[in-house]
Amino acid sequence: MRRLDRRARLFAIVLAAAAGYVDAAGFLMTGGFFVSFMSGNSTRLGVGLFRGAEEALIAGGLIAAFVSGVVIGGVLRRVVAGRPEAAILSVLAGALAGAGVLAAQGWPLSAALLLACAMGAENLIFAQGGEVRVGLTYMTGALVKVGKGLAAAIFGEDRGPWLPDLMLWAGLVAGAAGGAVAYGRLGAPALWPAAGAMAVLAALSFSVFPRGAAAEPSRV
Repeated sequence: MRRLDRRARLFAIVLAAAAGYVDAAGFLMTGGFFVSFMSGNSTRLGVGLFRGAEEALIAGGLIAAFVSGVVIGGVLRRVVAGRPEAAILSVLAGALAGAGVLAAQGWPLSAALLLACAMGAENLIFAQGGEVRVGLTYMTGALVKVGKGLAAAIFGEDRGPWLPDLMLWAGLVAGAAGGAVAYGRLGAPALWPAAGAMAVLAALSFSVFPRGAAAEPSRV
């Protein structure tokens, strides 16, 4: 985050909020499984191997779908010349809309698998040199950077700006709260506003990621 300019940071925070929104909706839809937080599903997979095959299968399926999404995002970054971010976001918009339709038709698990695939692809929006530079659906790394920055501050050291990482985490939490409220009131249709937001972000990405530039804009 610290190497992004302000516009790109704001874009990343909005994407993290969208991930939180979708994860909260998926969590409520599946009764306690995650569609973007795979560490949680990995724990559920381990517990499920002891408690029951169904729990393990659901958790394992979501993990596989998430990894598939990462693969899709990686492929798009390689084959779409100039504007891979817009392509990924457009795919996300379609996937979220499709998941909303599946959930509304009574297929919540199929919808959750599609959501997990979408969230995996989202992490490839900020990538450079084949490496993910900003994790948008998981915040452990961001919180570690916040903690390291606070520890350095105690000793009067400057470890670089950590507030952007804190804002990234706060964005995900705020999005999750919004997703929980929306799903609680609307049910499956709560996913459609998220799809619309991704479509808007796809259009806005043209001003955040210059054509042919690295996916991680430099500080200006």
